[in-house]
Amino acid sequence: MSEESTAVTKLVTPVRVSYTYTPGVATGKFLRGIRRGKIIGQACDSCGRVYVPPRGACPRCASPTSQEVELAHKGTIITFCVVRVPSENIDAELPYCAASILLDGADITLFGLIQECKFDEVRIGMRVEAVWKPESEWEYNLANIVHYRPIEEPDVPYEQIKEYS
Repeated sequence: MSEESTAVTKLVTPVRVSYTYTPGVATGKFLRGIRRGKIIGQACDSCGRVYVPPRGACPRCASPTSQEVELAHKGTIITFCVVRVPSENIDAELPYCAASILLDGADITLFGLIQECKFDEVRIGMRVEAVWKPESEWEYNLANIVHYRPIEEPDVPYEQIKEYS
């Protein structure tokens, strides 16, 4: 088979997609809160579950989430992993520890980096707190929280958090 008749089966080319995101009412309130150093969730009008970031409606029972709830900057590690593969979207030195964190008062986890401790010290149930950028650098996004660090509080027993894992 000559080179001219060989089928092209793969082409690698860079792609860039530019878009504008409109957050909506619930997420807009959340982002304005983050800009002020507050973590704002919303409670379901029917079942009372608290979602952060809020979406305006409960994914479990489809009721509105109209009651705003200011959440603590502390929480509990529900799951975690040590990441050794680079990502274009996460500016962290490899390896790093990523975790699902259940903030106090919330019923859904947030993703965050765990730092200021050794990887072998990180565990399910560990209590952590948010570490924020300096206030002068705050923007309308979750990157205002640089990472989470361990705090001197007892671990939460697995039985109390297993439904979130």
